[in-house]
Amino acid sequence: MKEVKRALITGINGQDGSYLAEFLINKGYEVYGTIKRNSVSENQTARLDSIYDKIKDNLIYADLLDVPSLLHALKKSNPSEVYNLAAQSHVRISFDQPVYTAQATGMGTLNLLEAIRIYDPSIKMYQASSSEMFGNSIDPDGYQRETTPLNPVSPYGCAKVFSYNICRNYRNSYGMFISNGILFNHESPRRGTNFVTNKVVKSAVRIKLGMEKELVLGNLNATRDWGHAKDYIEAMWMMLQKEESGDYVCSTGVSHSVLELIQYVFGKLGMDWTQYVSSDEKFMRPEELEDLKGDSSKLRNETGWTPKYTFETMLDEMISHWIEYYSSNE
Repeated sequence: MKEVKRALITGINGQDGSYLAEFLINKGYEVYGTIKRNSVSENQTARLDSIYDKIKDNLIYADLLDVPSLLHALKKSNPSEVYNLAAQSHVRISFDQPVYTAQATGMGTLNLLEAIRIYDPSIKMYQASSSEMFGNSIDPDGYQRETTPLNPVSPYGCAKVFSYNICRNYRNSYGMFISNGILFNHESPRRGTNFVTNKVVKSAVRIKLGMEKELVLGNLNATRDWGHAKDYIEAMWMMLQKEESGDYVCSTGVSHSVLELIQYVFGKLGMDWTQYVSSDEKFMRPEELEDLKGDSSKLRNETGWTPKYTFETMLDEMISHWIEYYSSNE
């Protein structure tokens, strides 16, 4: 009888964690996940509704800043794979909470590495690294890849660089299987609505329905390489199925500006965006990151990964989600 694989996902109730949990369950895994205590527990597992009955007994209260809780999570789950997705993940908020971001997003990874090293160093670990680590460092051909210098321009990016490097250090020092996934922006209907993609889509639908009158954003000229979270969580899994660990950029290789995002969404809803959208400096970052576009050739060549969604089909799904949401909640 084939042994059932067990996986532990930190931050399982986030966008990526919820999609990854569904994906792994469909692969036959027994899935465990860590969540932080929230005073409004009713909303805490909303993204996990479709699989809640399958994992409700496998949800573990833990915090990346609390090593004993991480050891408890490892002991309870006894995983062969750990996916570290928990973090303070909002770049703009990292300027408001730089110390907490450095602790949760940076030191939290070190705490988890130590917990795994102590409990069972043979566990394979995926670390959620970020394109924000590159900052405005771009190769001459306009892309960012595994060899592009890391020059972050936010506390979040700086914390992710620490996590990335400490993972490489533990891999080399202790022979642990640790893969860094340098993921570029990835979105979905489950994306937090304080992130620009879902903020634009949700507000545009609300404006269309007469529930809002305007949308105020920050830098409309910034460009990002946007993919779908469903595609990217499959890449995470693929990285841990390889015989050797490594560092991999995960991206679509196509970038779009925030303005292009706005034009597509409002156009899809039959509206002239210029009548509703404005820019305000209060939504600007103290140090702006202008352009992100990733070269994921290494990942594609070594694993066969390829994204199924395009920029347009991703946004179409998000638009449909919010139209359906407000139609069913009238």
